[in-house]
Amino acid sequence: MAASQPIFRFAPSPNGYLHLGHAYSALFTDCWARKMGGIALLRIEDIDTVRCRPDFITAAIEDLAWLGLTYPEPVRRQSRHFADYAAAADILRTKGLLYPCFCSRSDIRAASGGQTDPDGAPIYPGTCKRLSMAERQGLLAAGVPVQWRLDMAGATAEACALEIAQAEPSPADPIRMRKAVPERWGDVVIVRKDTPTSYHLSVTLDDAVQGITHVTRGMDLYWSTDIHVLLQALLGLPSPVYCHHTLIRDPHDEKLAKSRGSQSLRDLRALGWTPEDVRERLGF
Repeated sequence: MAASQPIFRFAPSPNGYLHLGHAYSALFTDCWARKMGGIALLRIEDIDTVRCRPDFITAAIEDLAWLGLTYPEPVRRQSRHFADYAAAADILRTKGLLYPCFCSRSDIRAASGGQTDPDGAPIYPGTCKRLSMAERQGLLAAGVPVQWRLDMAGATAEACALEIAQAEPSPADPIRMRKAVPERWGDVVIVRKDTPTSYHLSVTLDDAVQGITHVTRGMDLYWSTDIHVLLQALLGLPSPVYCHHTLIRDPHDEKLAKSRGSQSLRDLRALGWTPEDVRERLGF
């Protein structure tokens, strides 16, 4: 491929079957890749080894092919790159920007004072940041479940001299920029208790490794870009252009979601829908 060729990606999590929302995002990405003379890659975001299943991966690839979408091989699977994510976390840890957190969700909810992040989750109040080194080492030695959080104050101070920006969610003008404000997230989790990474860390590293120049994804991830551009600055990684598209909603104005049992593409196929029906329904 040409060195200047735009590179996009569609990156589903295989914890269920694809629905119309996924189809819209995949088609949106493919449409922009074609318009800009670029390519679209497929990435399988399966760091959740409990809920993500091989049969869902197979089904996703089949559903995308049914829609007429195929992707270059090999397809990157996050579960095969945990060592890479752990190494990136070690860089942040060496910089003194990560600290261990031993709090449960109920601990955080009780101590948050009702403050929430852009996703509506309780903002972490920094409880474990105040532990002494001896207390931290004792809890780690005792095998208490631990996750590693980004010291947001330290991270933003290190990156304060950089112009961190992200794209407005406008398909008609996908490169308008605005200032990112990662502080609104508080000390986010970078390494989870159950896996050596998090969504934020893995997607940031993956986009750099795969040479992604343009990220097209749903508005539900709009505010998360604050964290991703900050991590890019801290790890010395390039920052793609971001464009966040509208979400497909059900008749109750709720976004489609596997967790709510939204009708899957496989269900629609069983009802007689064709790829053309899906494209027409979604405006493609």
